[in-house]
Amino acid sequence: MNKYEAMFIFGEELKDDALEEALNKVRAEIKKVGGEVESSTRMGAKQFARVLDKKAGGQYVLITFKCGGEHISPLLAKYRLNESVFRVTIMRASAPLPVPAEAKPAEAKDKAAK
Repeated sequence: MNKYEAMFIFGEELKDDALEEALNKVRAEIKKVGGEVESSTRMGAKQFARVLDKKAGGQYVLITFKCGGEHISPLLAKYRLNESVFRVTIMRASAPLPVPAEAKPAEAKDKAAK
């Protein structure tokens, strides 16, 4: 299983209850193909740079999930048929960057003394 990030844009007209219902349908599709949703983050409503399909903005949601690579194309096809999903992009999540080791305390004191 690979880890993926999906950015969904839902219509501005969806209120909290309707947006949560749409998100539940999206999560159900992922689970239906054998995937596992790790997290979902609502990024809020944002205005588009220009009008797209007579819409000025949308509700952005980022979903992180694990799934087999062969299931991504069918998922995209299903989401494109879903009327509540305005746009969707699915990308393979990159590995987290390693955290640099902090300078040793003795080295830090030597640098401060100079």
